[in-house]
Amino acid sequence: MAVVSQERPRTGRAAELGLLVIALAIAIGAYVQVSLVLTGELPANLATRAGGLAALAVVAHVLVRWKATYADPVILPIAVALNGIGLTMIYRIDLAAGEAGEAGDADRQLMWTVVGVAAAMATLWLLKDHRILRRYTYTAMLAGLALIALPLVPFLGATINGARIWVFIGPMSFQPGELAKIVLGVFFAGYLVNERDTLALAGPKVLGLQLPRIRDLGPILLAWAASIVILVGERDLGTSLLFFGLFVAMLYVATERLSWVLIGLSLFAGGAVLASQFFGHVQARLDAWLTPFDPAVLDRDPGGSGQLVSGLFGLASGGLTGTGWGQGYPTTVPYANSDFIIAVIGEELGLVGLLAVLILYLILAERGMRAAIGVRDGFGKLFASGMAFVFAFQVFVVVGGITRVIPVTGLTAPFLALGGSSLVANWIIVALLLRISDSARRPAPPVTDGGEGGGGDDVPAPPRPSGNDNETEVVRL
Repeated sequence: MAVVSQERPRTGRAAELGLLVIALAIAIGAYVQVSLVLTGELPANLATRAGGLAALAVVAHVLVRWKATYADPVILPIAVALNGIGLTMIYRIDLAAGEAGEAGDADRQLMWTVVGVAAAMATLWLLKDHRILRRYTYTAMLAGLALIALPLVPFLGATINGARIWVFIGPMSFQPGELAKIVLGVFFAGYLVNERDTLALAGPKVLGLQLPRIRDLGPILLAWAASIVILVGERDLGTSLLFFGLFVAMLYVATERLSWVLIGLSLFAGGAVLASQFFGHVQARLDAWLTPFDPAVLDRDPGGSGQLVSGLFGLASGGLTGTGWGQGYPTTVPYANSDFIIAVIGEELGLVGLLAVLILYLILAERGMRAAIGVRDGFGKLFASGMAFVFAFQVFVVVGGITRVIPVTGLTAPFLALGGSSLVANWIIVALLLRISDSARRPAPPVTDGGEGGGGDDVPAPPRPSGNDNETEVVRL
């Protein structure tokens, strides 16, 4: 039986290794430079921190080479570069605050980096095929709602800085909303794959815009109601905006109807305006955004605009090229190592350095969308596009808040900001994108003259899980 010859495509692993070397050089070089500027000598724990980050990158590369041979070669190096830059900036703030010892935030962030990379590699190891997740569509919905509601449980959730988004279990604390965005992404993708034909049915046409039917508005109204509950009950504008934005974006990808985006924006804007009329913490955010330099708003505690104004002055003092690593004044900005780490980066690296960081985020989101375009199943397309959107939208919300484009929301920059929950969740998203991109880039098995798949490819296609997954379905992006 004749076999049609097929040229074996490149896996991209050599390119990934080269990019990892560059990413590590950027992170470790910045770390050394900060220490030389501020202390005049090399860091005492250079081998531990730099060696630990390099070891994590190598282990991750080896596992990707083994378990996801054809995964996108750019995703992992960008994650390592951003994580390394974040560690350097947190270490720099530790030095400024006099907390560079063993209990410094940089050491804790490095520990969470180990946990995050381990979680990502476990995801890549255990999840042989992303389509398996579709079996748990409604289980993911229940898990996501439970995670969102956890901070509201008495004696379990805690209010910090005005927002009730934390859960404490003994000495450990975490933000369940960070994991909720992943499991809700699974639910949204599974639900929209099943219901997209219904949601895309023709409805009335008004001013050239095809509107959905009234009875098809239920899902978006439920998502809107859930986001308003988060906004009001947990006082968390960022998570509320992120979840609702994720659903609307995936709804648009599934149906290609602009009307869903317009309806979603109108619903959220209307809900936010109503909330501002009845809830003081929402109005305080709007006041800090609209009139940050008003003395009454600037000195208000809590809910004042002092943090925002300090961040704006930091960005302004950075100018085009920045003050240089270790030569800024990050301690003048409250929560500089978490909520406002972008402002500190803008001060010390300037507009050029900040744009370079934003370009890394842009490439990461673009690679996620490329995986979504290339993968063959509808669930994978929607899920990958949703996870890529999470990165892009979260960065927009963070940078938009710091630069006064939109109100400050409390979200943190992925990989850069201090926080174990965010770091672990974002590394898991990286693993999921690697798995989906491996499926998208993996060559099909050789085809015989009888049209049957052959067995000569030593890197077989991913297994097809049982269930009702229609492999011919297409969701256009």
